[in-house]
Amino acid sequence: MIGKLLKRSTKAGEGGSIVVEGARKATGGKGRTRIVMTMAVFFGIFATISGRLVYLGFQTPDMSGGPQSRVTASRPDIVDRNGEVLATDIKTASLFAEPRRIVDADEAIEKLSTVLPEIDYEQTYHKLKSGAGFVWLQRQLTPKQQSDIMQLGIPGFGFRTEKRRFYPSGETSSYVVGLTNIDNQGISGMEKYVDEQGLSDLQASGLAVAKDLKPVRLSIDLRVQHVVRDEIAAGLERYRAMGAGAVVLNVKTGEVVAMASVPDFDPNNPYNAQEKDRLNRMSAGLYEMGSTFKSFTSAMALDSGKATMASRFDASHPIRVGHQAIHDFHGKNRVLSLPEVFLYSSNIGSAREAEMVGIEGHREFLHRLGILDKMQTELPEVARPTEPKIWKQVNSFTIAFGHGVSTTPLQAAVGCAALMNGGFLMNPTFLVRTQAEAMAMAKKVVSEKTVDGMRYLYTLNAEKGSARNARVPGYRVGGKTGTAEKVINGRYSKELNFNTFVAAFPMDDPQYLVFTIADAPHPEKPGMTDVAAANAGVIAGNIIKRSAAMLGVKPDFSHENGATLVSYQ
Repeated sequence: MIGKLLKRSTKAGEGGSIVVEGARKATGGKGRTRIVMTMAVFFGIFATISGRLVYLGFQTPDMSGGPQSRVTASRPDIVDRNGEVLATDIKTASLFAEPRRIVDADEAIEKLSTVLPEIDYEQTYHKLKSGAGFVWLQRQLTPKQQSDIMQLGIPGFGFRTEKRRFYPSGETSSYVVGLTNIDNQGISGMEKYVDEQGLSDLQASGLAVAKDLKPVRLSIDLRVQHVVRDEIAAGLERYRAMGAGAVVLNVKTGEVVAMASVPDFDPNNPYNAQEKDRLNRMSAGLYEMGSTFKSFTSAMALDSGKATMASRFDASHPIRVGHQAIHDFHGKNRVLSLPEVFLYSSNIGSAREAEMVGIEGHREFLHRLGILDKMQTELPEVARPTEPKIWKQVNSFTIAFGHGVSTTPLQAAVGCAALMNGGFLMNPTFLVRTQAEAMAMAKKVVSEKTVDGMRYLYTLNAEKGSARNARVPGYRVGGKTGTAEKVINGRYSKELNFNTFVAAFPMDDPQYLVFTIADAPHPEKPGMTDVAAANAGVIAGNIIKRSAAMLGVKPDFSHENGATLVSYQ
């Protein structure tokens, strides 16, 4: 009995073992399936992510979430002819935000406004709520502003070190040196010229390394530049003028030693640089030059060979052309010699000189001196002169005394320099240039005899005529005034003038030329006149008095202006 039970138990146990083993086999198969399925899911996810990354790698990045975060590129220093710094790079901090990390945009702006009260609340709010990875909030902070913002401890705010342009001389040379934008790129003046010479390409390629950039040396003498700017600013106020300006040229090299125009602006804070009265009148303004143009008319008559110092011109009565009549401002009402035409600034006599040369000869001479062509120089802000499409007799007459064509004061100065330096026309330059380099590209435009005659006329006018206010003892100054009715809305004004004055010194061998302008000046005091001799001429004399020694011109008191006149008496 017991034996049978044992056999049954043994069989039952064997059967149970078989069942358990079968269960284990079934369970193991399902587990492996689940593992394989899980692995397949994970592989699928990784494959999807990898494919997406590869796809995105070939796409153009979307920069709409915020401005570029690159650091501004370096620029070379700009220095004057003596090495004085006119423009240089300085490091500054700029504030940015990472909107994705901003917890409370309203609180962040509220805190920020305690340091930057001028910040635009609505614009800044939209930036902080944009969800972008990077946005600029304020560029070029002061060290104090950076420190104060850091103390606010706003999460998601940060700073990047950038370069900005600093101009140690401020407004003194603003129109010549020019400006850069927020990204340190030149947008005007010599700053723009430097970019156009290849700097912008270096910056784009990342090769604009500060230590490799040599300073750009200008022809400007900062000492003389300060004198010029100071005198025209004083003249602007003294004569209650709309504008004023001046340029000092080296007549032997064509170098612009100083040039300024007011009103101007501070390039370190150029908030008003785009206002309509902020114009570089010397190179970008077009004006009728008035009687200063008689320098070219007399030179033309002499250079043509049809006139000499002994030539005489009938100025006893007005010249009538159709319904127009040409009068003299203070007429002598008699026949005048060529020197008298210049000395008394006779419109009638100048028109007779032009008539002697002829219309085509007149036009050719002005183009020969570059007066009516666009000036070639480094400064980008240069206006193109205007002239009649067809010259008629009346045009030639009026142009002879400075009406009917418009040019820039700088071009008029360059043309006058050619009448003083031996007869050579040189494109003006704002870079240092030697006399040999200047002569290599100079163009002979008038004869030596014409130059001698013009030097005589300038000296005569300083001794006996309208240039007397510009005389400086010891420096033998000569010159010519120009008082033109100002053109307003296409019509000549009877109340406002555009006044010019050209002066050269020393007249026995001119080295420098000063050309000044006074735009719509008023009499300094009641009862005084507003003609050029009373304002533009005074400004020129003050500039020469203060800067001649800086320019290396030694005073000579052994002979004054009269000694130069002997050979023409």
